[in-house]
Amino acid sequence: MKKILAAAAAIAALMALTGCKSEKKADVAQSGKVLNIYVWNTEFQERFNTYYASKLPADVKVNWIITPNQDNAYQNKLDEALMRQDSLPNDEKIDLFLVEADYALKYVNTDFTLDVIKDLGITQEDIKNQYKYTKDIMTDSKGNLKGLTWQACPGGFIYRRSIAKDVLGTDNPDEVGKALSDWQKFNDVAKEAKKKGYFMLSGYDDAFRAFSDNMTKPWVVEDKIIIDPQIESWIAQTKEFTENGYNNKASLWSAESTQGMGGKGKVFGYFGPAWFIDFVMAPGSLNDQNAEKKLGNGSYGDWAFCKGPQGFSWGGTWICGAKGSDNIEIIRDILKTLTCDAEVMTEIAKKSGDFTNNIPAMEAVAASDYQNPFLGGQNHIKFFLDSAKSIDKSCITQYDQGMSEKIQSAMKDYFNGKVSLDQAWANFYTSIQELYPRLKK
Repeated sequence: MKKILAAAAAIAALMALTGCKSEKKADVAQSGKVLNIYVWNTEFQERFNTYYASKLPADVKVNWIITPNQDNAYQNKLDEALMRQDSLPNDEKIDLFLVEADYALKYVNTDFTLDVIKDLGITQEDIKNQYKYTKDIMTDSKGNLKGLTWQACPGGFIYRRSIAKDVLGTDNPDEVGKALSDWQKFNDVAKEAKKKGYFMLSGYDDAFRAFSDNMTKPWVVEDKIIIDPQIESWIAQTKEFTENGYNNKASLWSAESTQGMGGKGKVFGYFGPAWFIDFVMAPGSLNDQNAEKKLGNGSYGDWAFCKGPQGFSWGGTWICGAKGSDNIEIIRDILKTLTCDAEVMTEIAKKSGDFTNNIPAMEAVAASDYQNPFLGGQNHIKFFLDSAKSIDKSCITQYDQGMSEKIQSAMKDYFNGKVSLDQAWANFYTSIQELYPRLKK
């Protein structure tokens, strides 16, 4: 309870204050000697070190403040630092920090974030090839753009080739895609997979984002909690899957979920975007983490990608410049290099399989001979193109993270038969009103 109230208080405090080539040295005149970057994992650090670090002036030190997301720890630490930003010495001030889509508005609609255009000097020409939704998410209520990203995150269904062959008689992405092209077909395949001894999904929340990202109503309207039909569909399907043994009763991010990706795993597939493939599934597929990533090491290479029953997006990491930073020129150059440079965007996509935030670059990669070794040599980028252009984030609210976490948590007892559906809903509303006291049913 204390953690929930602390998180809610932090949100309230923040909202109350609303008011290029990688190998080339950057020609920037910075006043600071320390670049403080707040992150929750090493993903951006890896991108930074590979595609930007060599451009930094020799006398600038990068200080990575890495705090895991678990129990809201990252946001809590970031919030505390932002509240002290004005009183800190220059070399201790936050320069860059990262945010995710589910809680981006919490920071976008405050004075803690620098305006990409007005404060940092990045132009509309610089960002013209970025996907519109990635800019919409970071635009505040006054129309100011507060952050940029190197990635777009359309998602699909990542399936086990050998299981698809056993259940459907083919592992061809086009054919598997046809067999899973709507939810009724998906459910029918789940029934057949069960007969063969497989789980269609690893657990309760695997399909959540495929449903929730297709909501046509926001979670909250004028302080009233709204339940979109897509959420009700996810609950109904997951209850059916749990009762019929179509899932393995695992929770996302759990050891049981990861085990389903391994060589002995029995899970047909997982819903996810490109970052999920690269940062979650590829490592999870390996029997030997220290051996070469290749076919024969666990299930590596025994996977493929298709769109699945409906397009969706999930996540994404946005880079924000912090107001008060004494490294404005460097921040500008980082954002231009890591989010606007088509060559860098192409290299990231080909090296990591990430779907990057540059339309012409992704169209070129989709039409190329690029092959993803984890996906058995498939060029999966082409499957993302249509979904990426159609992503609509008009329903995003500052409450999305809390809503998503609490609905999944509350429904888990229902899926397992521990409480009735009515009681699960009552538990959800109670937990939400503890987190956001001003909201009502």
